[in-house]
Amino acid sequence: MSPRPFRRVVTGHNAQGRSIFVSDGPAPAVFDRGPGATAVTEFWETSATPASNAGNEDATAGQPQRLPPPKHGSKFRVVEYPPDSQRVASLRSPGSSHNATSEGYSRDLGNTRHPGFHKTSTIDYAIVLSGEIYALMDEGEVLLKAGDVLIQRGTSHAWSNRTEEPCCIAFVLIDAEPV
Repeated sequence: MSPRPFRRVVTGHNAQGRSIFVSDGPAPAVFDRGPGATAVTEFWETSATPASNAGNEDATAGQPQRLPPPKHGSKFRVVEYPPDSQRVASLRSPGSSHNATSEGYSRDLGNTRHPGFHKTSTIDYAIVLSGEIYALMDEGEVLLKAGDVLIQRGTSHAWSNRTEEPCCIAFVLIDAEPV
């Protein structure tokens, strides 16, 4: 599954303080982890709260992929989940990028319900754009379909696509205190 192309339009201000379009084109930060893995498109990132709207620099161009936002920051991204029939093997692979750890992110390797269990020190707003997917918690699961919204509050969780079609979810991740 190759990532779907997303058009990203960014606004800003000119030297006179008037509103302008700074860029209009493909999102510059697309991470394709290969067959059977998730594809991630990063749209924007902030490094502080409140965020600065000064300047017209691109906040994502040239940045390495990192699951959580910067400390006190936020991230806006879309993740495309392939069917579990393709994805689960890539999650279990020892060299998988899914096994990477970074500040504010940890794999929950003790959870045997699904190999994708992980936890972040964030509050995440997840909006299902297309397809359907199960959100798994330590206890329980719920089926989410296009148009559904999930608020993830620093919990250990996983995503399970039990269909044969990709599921596309938009996420806004905001740094939060660890639970």
